[in-house]
Amino acid sequence: MLEIIGLDTRTQMVYETLVNSPPLTLEELRQELTISEADLNSALDDLAARGLFTWARGHPRRLVPAPPDVALEILLLEQQQQINQARLFTEQLAERHRLASSGENPADVIEVISGRAAVTESIERVFRDARTQIRLIDMHPYVLAPEILTSLHAETLRRGVSYRALYDVETVASLDLRAETEPATAGSEQVRVLPAAPTKLLMSDDRLALLPIQSSPHEIDSIAAVHPSAVLEALHSLFETLWQTALPLPGSDTPALIADTPTTVDSRIVALMTAGVPDRAIAAQLGLSYRTFQRRTRALMDLLGARTRFQAGLQAAFRGWVHHPNTSPTAPE
Repeated sequence: MLEIIGLDTRTQMVYETLVNSPPLTLEELRQELTISEADLNSALDDLAARGLFTWARGHPRRLVPAPPDVALEILLLEQQQQINQARLFTEQLAERHRLASSGENPADVIEVISGRAAVTESIERVFRDARTQIRLIDMHPYVLAPEILTSLHAETLRRGVSYRALYDVETVASLDLRAETEPATAGSEQVRVLPAAPTKLLMSDDRLALLPIQSSPHEIDSIAAVHPSAVLEALHSLFETLWQTALPLPGSDTPALIADTPTTVDSRIVALMTAGVPDRAIAAQLGLSYRTFQRRTRALMDLLGARTRFQAGLQAAFRGWVHHPNTSPTAPE
C-alpha cells in the first residue's frame, strides 16, 4: 500500500508493527516479526531515512514510531510535488515535440517588432491578411491614424471577415464609441465593454497575435508578434474568457431612455458613482439622507437598465451623461 512513498512490503510490515505496539525494544521487535536480522536492520535503515521512527531515551532503548498522520502525509506531499514537477516537465517535452514535429523553431514563436513604421505596417497587415475573423482588445495609446484605421476596418468588413472588439470603460467614456461602431454593428462586427482591459491585443484568425511588449506604455514603438503555439492558444483563451464577462455595447436599436436629459442631481450621482465615491459619501455631498439617496439610485439604475455601478456608469457614458474634461474623440484602434 505504501510502495508509492518508497516503502517495500517488508519495511511497511516493520512500520505497522511499531505503530500497532507500545514502544518496543529491538529484541521485542525481533520477536514480533518473522524476518531475518539482516532484513530487519535493512527495514529499520529505510524507516530511519524517512523519519518514520526515533529511539527513545532510557535503558533499554525503545523504538518510537512517528505519527502516521503527520509523517506519512509529509512523504505523500513530497511525492505529489515530484509528480507535479514530472507533469510540468512532460508538458514542456510535449511542447518541444510539437514544435519539432511542425518544423517550428521555439525562437520563432514570439517575434519582436521594433520601430513605429514596422509596428504600423504589422498592424495594417493583420487587417489585410485576415480571412475569417479579427479579435481585438483596445485601449489607449493608439498607433494608426483614424482615417487609416477606418479604411482598414471598412475593407475588412466588406470582405466578410467577422470582427469582435473589446473596449475598456475608460475608452468608452472618453470616446464617442457608439458613433464609431454603430455603422459596423449592423454588419458582422460585435462590440463589448470591459471594466478594465489587461492589455491591447489584436488577433488575426488563429494564426497571429500582436500585443505591446510594455505593460502600460505611453506610446507603442515595439510589439510582440505571437505565432501558432501554446502562447497563442493562451491569448485566444484570454480573449474568449473576457468576452464572456464583458457587457454588449448598445446598438442603434437600443430603446431611448424616458429622460434623455438627467436632472442635475442625477448627473452628479452618476459622476460620483463612476468615480468610485462610496454611497454614504455621495449622499452627504448632495445633502440627501442615505435612505433618500438609495431610493434615488435605485430609480436611476432602473432608468438606465443597469444592475451594477459599472453598468450604470457605462450606460450613462453612452448617453453623454458623464462628461470627461480634456478628452477629444479619436478613432480607436
